[in-house]
Amino acid sequence: MCEAAVRRAGDDQPPEPEKGRDTVARPRILVVGAGFAGVECVRRLERRLGSDEADLALVSPTAYQLYLPLLPQVASGMLTPQSIAVSLRRSRKYRTRIIPGGAIGVDPKAKVCVIRKITGELVNESYDYIVLAPGSITRTFDIPGLTDTARGMKTLAEAAYVRDHVISQLDLADASQDPAERASRLQFVVVGGGYAGTETAACLQRLTSAAVKRYPRLDPALIRWHLIDIAPKLMPELGERLGLSAQEILRKRGVRISLGVSIAKAGPEEVTFTDGRVIPTRTLIWTAGVAASPLVATLGAETVRGRLAVTAEMTLPGFDGVFALGDAAAVPDLATGEDAVCPPTAQHAMRQGRKVADNIIATLRHRPLQPYVHKDLGLVVDLGGRDAVSKPLGIELRGLPAQAVARGYHWSALRTNVAKTRVLTNWLLNAVAGDDFVRTGFQSRTPATLRDFEYTDAYLTPEQIRERTVGSGHTEP
Repeated sequence: MCEAAVRRAGDDQPPEPEKGRDTVARPRILVVGAGFAGVECVRRLERRLGSDEADLALVSPTAYQLYLPLLPQVASGMLTPQSIAVSLRRSRKYRTRIIPGGAIGVDPKAKVCVIRKITGELVNESYDYIVLAPGSITRTFDIPGLTDTARGMKTLAEAAYVRDHVISQLDLADASQDPAERASRLQFVVVGGGYAGTETAACLQRLTSAAVKRYPRLDPALIRWHLIDIAPKLMPELGERLGLSAQEILRKRGVRISLGVSIAKAGPEEVTFTDGRVIPTRTLIWTAGVAASPLVATLGAETVRGRLAVTAEMTLPGFDGVFALGDAAAVPDLATGEDAVCPPTAQHAMRQGRKVADNIIATLRHRPLQPYVHKDLGLVVDLGGRDAVSKPLGIELRGLPAQAVARGYHWSALRTNVAKTRVLTNWLLNAVAGDDFVRTGFQSRTPATLRDFEYTDAYLTPEQIRERTVGSGHTEP
């Protein structure tokens, strides 16, 4: 976009460009989401694009990247929250403008993204290229009482709340004179037999089994953890033998595993299973899968099981300048073939982020785009202590070797040396000194249930987006 120049009266010469300003605006690249995919894309763009080639902006309510796979260890107290919140401002080449908020609608025709800032203010952000990596939300179902009762494990705040809540149940049970209340406070239910649910149940079970030693009035036998899932197998991606190994480890610890079972009804003091059992409990943790961000629906594009249907180059067909990846996109898995799409895992998201950055650079420099191809490196599941199961490059591992691979992978995937140092220090300190089982007490009266964290009603309809963006087009934000 050309800058308007100011002429002096009677000056017939062509206007001179204002000093220090470009005569042609740089392309605007807007990245939505600061998860694995979005951050990797931004960092790649910062490293490989000259400052005069494009302007970069990132939409995120927080100025950090959350390392989600280690969230259960934050809930259990093994890691501090800050250790897995990797700052976005530590990069030496940091020049991206961070917009503190969340994208709630996109108008691809006007090339405008509607953003709700953390203050609640709505703003229109114009772009030339947009990278949609808004991630996912917790997948819920129409189960009575679920969103008002269950707690999630998708954010740093939720992990901190879960830890406070679990320890508070031990405190309240210890102080109670009512055997029924005491029993209900010492039963915990985790729904979801995937990685998040299994690791959450494993880590929190270790937390309560260690903490109960500090409560001489409590009978350790009263503490019961339930892990349930509607699927017939626990973590089927691991394969039959490793899945059974994980089950055996948890059962030896006393975790009651129920497969082919879900929740029929949830209440503040009890949960009803679909097999008819009623479990008195004050703790329901819901990790039964994820769904693509509702932002996907605002584009009016074709989807595959709720995820944007993109090409192997991660462009959105029929939409100029739109790239999508990560949990929000059904990226073809060319390494597997057979019309498969990439699973929503961190390793795919990180590599997709780098490939999208390369393809945007290729577009700017008039070069051909390259498809995304990556062979899955395997899976790691940290069950706490010396227990783990891993399948790196198809090799099945258990126990300490699996634990070394799991923690080594997570440690190496942390983006900054500061984060790596914090995590390693936390692991060593926890192994040597254990936990003090302290509750922070912040906002202790806030329910902190799924309803409090899943802002699924905050997104605009396509009609509302068009009303806001009519006439916006490519104007300066």
